[in-house]
Amino acid sequence: LAGKTVLVTGAGGSIGSELCRQLARFAPARIVLFELGEFALYTLEQWFLGNRPETRIVSLAGDVRDPERLEEVFALYKPSIIFHAAAYKHVPLMEVGNAWQAVRNNVFGTLQLAECARRHGAERFVLISTDKAVNPTNVMGATKRLAEMVCEALYREDPVTQFTIVRFGNV
Repeated sequence: LAGKTVLVTGAGGSIGSELCRQLARFAPARIVLFELGEFALYTLEQWFLGNRPETRIVSLAGDVRDPERLEEVFALYKPSIIFHAAAYKHVPLMEVGNAWQAVRNNVFGTLQLAECARRHGAERFVLISTDKAVNPTNVMGATKRLAEMVCEALYREDPVTQFTIVRFGNV
């Protein structure tokens, strides 16, 4: 990670923000904080300014479902390593009335981001998944399993970018 540009999606979330804090310890050239929620992005930016002012960050509002924004970010910042933590993760909330939004975000957002990373020659793409993707019994687990399958298929198709899937427990 040292000297490389790292992009973290969902940077302002519980997993993404902790990931950003941990990544700062490895002296990346910069961390691109990519987050849909303005307040979450602002809060994380303020944490870095107060606690890790030596870490070079770029705070960008954006949605992984927006291919034009992703192209802009990759063209401008050329991230080498992507940690994809942006996802709808709350099981009960995704079950009723929000299932399609979980599919759009967790599956199609992952596809947009992964294809963009590959097109721009990123070295590594790390998908933050969940233990619920094993024999899924809910919408969140099923959408994260599909996101894993997207990454596996893209890697088999053309292994320019190394795809890694990490399953967190109780996510």
